Amino acid sequence: MLLIGIGILVFVQARTQQEEVLKPVNDPLMNQVVTPSMRATKKYFWIVNILILAQVLLGILTAHYGVEGDALYGINIAGFLPYSITRTWHVQIAIFWIASAWLATGLYIAPSLSGKDPKFQKIGVSILFIALLIVVAGSLIGQWFGVMQKLGLVENFWFGHQGYEYVDLGRFWQLLLVIGLFLWLTLMIRPIIPIIKKGTSERGLLILFLISCFAIAFFYAAGLMWGRTTNLAIAEYWRWWVVHLWVEGFFEVFATVVAAFLFTRMGLLRIKSATNNVLFATIIFLSGGILGTFHHLYFTGTPTGVMALGATFSALEVIPLVLIGFEVFHNYRMSRSTEWLADYKWPIYFLLSVAFWNFLGAGIFGFIINPPIALYYMQGLNTTPVHGHAALFGVYGMLGIGLMLFVLRSMYRKQKWNDKLIKFTFWTLNIGLLLMVVVSLLPVGLMQTFASVNHGMWYARSAEFMQQPLVNAFKWSRIIGDTIFGIGTLTLFLFVYQLTIKKERKK
Repeated sequence: MLLIGIGILVFVQARTQQEEVLKPVNDPLMNQVVTPSMRATKKYFWIVNILILAQVLLGILTAHYGVEGDALYGINIAGFLPYSITRTWHVQIAIFWIASAWLATGLYIAPSLSGKDPKFQKIGVSILFIALLIVVAGSLIGQWFGVMQKLGLVENFWFGHQGYEYVDLGRFWQLLLVIGLFLWLTLMIRPIIPIIKKGTSERGLLILFLISCFAIAFFYAAGLMWGRTTNLAIAEYWRWWVVHLWVEGFFEVFATVVAAFLFTRMGLLRIKSATNNVLFATIIFLSGGILGTFHHLYFTGTPTGVMALGATFSALEVIPLVLIGFEVFHNYRMSRSTEWLADYKWPIYFLLSVAFWNFLGAGIFGFIINPPIALYYMQGLNTTPVHGHAALFGVYGMLGIGLMLFVLRSMYRKQKWNDKLIKFTFWTLNIGLLLMVVVSLLPVGLMQTFASVNHGMWYARSAEFMQQPLVNAFKWSRIIGDTIFGIGTLTLFLFVYQLTIKKERKK
């Protein structure tokens, strides 16, 4: 089935006439009206950059616990920042900043269609921003109180740490987040519906855009389907609806629509072609992705049939990634099609890096651990964070940064960028992430896999195995990639600061 699927897609791609890249003489966005609500999204990107730095610092501390256990170069900090907290915050903050970047991009794009704000749109954007701050701060503080055992069992479920990775936040904060997503959906609907009613050429693409917005708001609510005493197998089922289907399914569709919309607004693609491409990509992603969710549920008390369906369809998830080379070439061709597009070089390059990490992180590293026999021995070893880092930051993180840069390029269209700084940022982030994965996480994960197959998972995860000199040497080698990557996040923060704050003060 995998080979048949690949064959069909390659055939469709080969027989489809390549869309000619349009070459508008001038940038259509140069004179775009930036409404008050669009400008209000700027503060979201400040928070995005602050959260990226916080995530990296927590990642450094979490990784260091792997060699020193409970200290940072002799400083005992595990008493108030234990491993459970640093790892939880490291993952949770990643989800917060990536989602914030994507949602803020949506809030910027929606009013740009008409060039004017619906009534109270700016106030709504600001209220949503405050709600975001409350959820982020409240959930992180609650998780600390929960892990430090300062809450009762009931209070911990509602305000502390649920214990389900990626959906760690207490139920109260989850409910606030769901309310926030529906507020975001409302803010998206209000500017878009009047344009759809006009029956413009963008109508089909905008309907797809709106459907993806509905899916983002509604499908996160799957995280509310379990309670404090729900059976673990049932809770895991619904948790993966959020982690896999919400993020890897519907956010993928949202990203595809946004990218197509940006290129059409820049005059590089015809509306009809963009709409057809989005429909095709959506069908491909969701046909494999929905039932592909089952590869997370092989060993959680589900029937044997789930293993068969999950194995088959998670393999089919690789099919669209085979054609990523076409996407890379197409985007690269766009970036060089006309002179003024040089101003968008680095936002487009971040989209190119998404294609690379989609193939390597989501495709190769994901497919290595997804077959049932592989997952039986490899789940929970360092092979999992290999896929996690390369896919979460490599795909969704780079895409979030790319979308942020597109918005900032549009918002500050007539300002000259510090190209050297953003170029340095691009390469340090990508090279640092690659070294982090290939030099440290992957070798340790493969060593653990051999140990798991030969002796058992208990041994592969044991302190005796993980504290061997060779394993520790690979752990320490992670400093190389981590340092390069950390410098990249600092220069990204500096770039956004120079563009959005320093230059405005000079005005």
